[in-house]
Amino acid sequence: MSDTTRQKAEATLAEVEKVTAVVLPEPKTELVTLEAADAPTSAEITKRIAEIDMSDTNSIVSFGSSAQAELQVISQSMLAGVRNKDVGPAGDSLRNIVTTIRGFSISELDVRRERSWWEKLLGRAAPMAKFAARFEEVQGQIDHITDDLLKHEHVLLKDIESLDMLYDKTLQFYDELGLYIAAGEAKIADLDATTIPAKEAEVQAAAEDQAVMKAQELRDIRSARDDLERRVHDLKLTRQVTMQSLPSIRLVQENDKSLVTKINSTLVNTVPLWETQLAQAVTIQRSAEAAEAVRDANDLTNELLKANAENLRQANRTIRQEMERGVFDINAVKEANANLIATINESLEIADEGKRKRAEAEIELQKMEAELKDTLASAKARKTGTGDTIGTAAGAD
Repeated sequence: MSDTTRQKAEATLAEVEKVTAVVLPEPKTELVTLEAADAPTSAEITKRIAEIDMSDTNSIVSFGSSAQAELQVISQSMLAGVRNKDVGPAGDSLRNIVTTIRGFSISELDVRRERSWWEKLLGRAAPMAKFAARFEEVQGQIDHITDDLLKHEHVLLKDIESLDMLYDKTLQFYDELGLYIAAGEAKIADLDATTIPAKEAEVQAAAEDQAVMKAQELRDIRSARDDLERRVHDLKLTRQVTMQSLPSIRLVQENDKSLVTKINSTLVNTVPLWETQLAQAVTIQRSAEAAEAVRDANDLTNELLKANAENLRQANRTIRQEMERGVFDINAVKEANANLIATINESLEIADEGKRKRAEAEIELQKMEAELKDTLASAKARKTGTGDTIGTAAGAD
């Protein structure tokens, strides 16, 4: 609810208390007769008796009608006000605001709920975003409805004041009817006790040529008296109906007062409470969302700490192992030394083998040379051409 609406609602609170504190007077149920009335009331009854003209039928028929003039003005003014008002019942606005609040689902706050594939396909917002949009929509509806309620409240306050005036005028009309009824009954009693008997005496005493005229006057007086009696009876019925309308006016007024009080209580107390609860729901959900984010951050921090500790352990192991190693591994030195020794031994063996083979080759060469010399010497002894040739060649060598 906007601050302006809240201020208006609080401003009308005093006016509500004022109209609800009004106590309407109760009507008097007993009729006061001319003989039993006090001096002021007796003067008022006498004044109304003077309005009766027994020779004027219209005077009798309209007797007491002037008392209703102001009441008709008030009633017509209220009816014109009703015709000019283009507003719905205040109860509808109250029901609308309840419906609006009930349509606000707190279950939409579950931000941990994953959107279904259908929601994702339709491009529906995430739960928290959807909830925030829904909250703004509900807030706007509440503001609109509270404005309507405030208008209804002002209308009802005016109606209550109008009903106060209507009740006062109706009560005045009711009292006026009592005076007119008392005046009519007093006039009838006077006619029965004085006027008609006197006219009857005149008829009895009238000359023959005037008897018909006097008898007609007597019938006219009696007819007028009966008309007045019927008029007084109608006034009594009207007074009874008026007396019944007074509680009806009060009942309508009390209902309006109750509704105004309820509207004002809704505007001043209920709506702010609803808004507070909705705001708390949003705040709580945001806090839960923030707590979840903090938890995720803490989990990530813990994972990083564990991962870094494990990485540090592995790196330390590698580094320390490398630090504790020599420039050359002893196994590598040992293997290289063995290979070197094997190489030297192999070289020595190869050298010895070469020396031995050279010695053997030397012997073989010597042997071959001796055999060649022997062969040549044998050829010279035979004196053959071939032998000479070979021997000469060999000697030349």
